[in-house]
Amino acid sequence: GAIHRAAGHAALQELCLAIIRDIGQLETGKAVITDGLALPARHIIHTVGPIWRGGTHDEAHLLSSAYRSCLQLAHEHHIQSIAFPAISCGAYGYPLDKAIPIALAALRTGLKEGLVRLAQMVLHGEKSYRAWVACGEIVL
Repeated sequence: GAIHRAAGHAALQELCLAIIRDIGQLETGKAVITDGLALPARHIIHTVGPIWRGGTHDEAHLLSSAYRSCLQLAHEHHIQSIAFPAISCGAYGYPLDKAIPIALAALRTGLKEGLVRLAQMVLHGEKSYRAWVACGEIVL
């Protein structure tokens, strides 16, 4: 929601509808790229994270794939830095304590492979921030 508001909701909605017309619904764990519109970023990389169903529906693999797909797409478009929300940890209900290690592993691998030079997390609220910091692997 915040990205849509900042980018220009109507214009971004139109770009998203064009993607759906072209390829259909985006599969969970996959990513696509659009223009950044009114954002300071030149591009927006969209992904679909998994809905948490108790961990029995391949959620960990799908979450990792969502981060990995975004990093790969950034690399293909010569994007050097990327910022992520905590994918699936909001309305999709993925527990932070289970999502953080998956996200960090995917980001670490992508950085080591040179897919991007900088990967940042943009977290919503104090609870989320504290959970990520508690992992002890974050550079502030």
